[in-house]
Amino acid sequence: MIVTAWNNGSWHATGAGYGLKVNREDRDRFFKRRWGSVTLTFEGSTAKAKVNVAKKSFWRPECGELIKMEIGIWLQANGMASWPEDEPPKLSLEPLSDGLFFLRGGV
Repeated sequence: MIVTAWNNGSWHATGAGYGLKVNREDRDRFFKRRWGSVTLTFEGSTAKAKVNVAKKSFWRPECGELIKMEIGIWLQANGMASWPEDEPPKLSLEPLSDGLFFLRGGV
C-alpha cells in the first residue's frame, strides 16, 4: 500500500512528531482493530517500531496516522524528514503478516 509521510508541524531531531498517513480504504483492508498495535520494520535498518492502532483517532475517517518516533528517525536517516508544503513523500508499507509491516521509501 502507498502511505504518506506525516508530521504534526514541528521538526524534532529525536524523530518525535512524525508518522505515516494511511488512507481509509487501506486502513480498513490491512489493519485490524483487535490488534492493539502493529510492528513496523524499516528498509535498510534493523530497527522495529511498535505502533498503537487501538487509539480512537486511528479509526476516525479523517485520521489514520501511524505515529511513532522511530518513523521520524528513519525518515531523517533517509533524507525524507522535511518536504515542501503539501508535498510529503510517498512510501510503500507492505503487510508481511498479521500486524507486521515493512516500510520502504521512494514510491
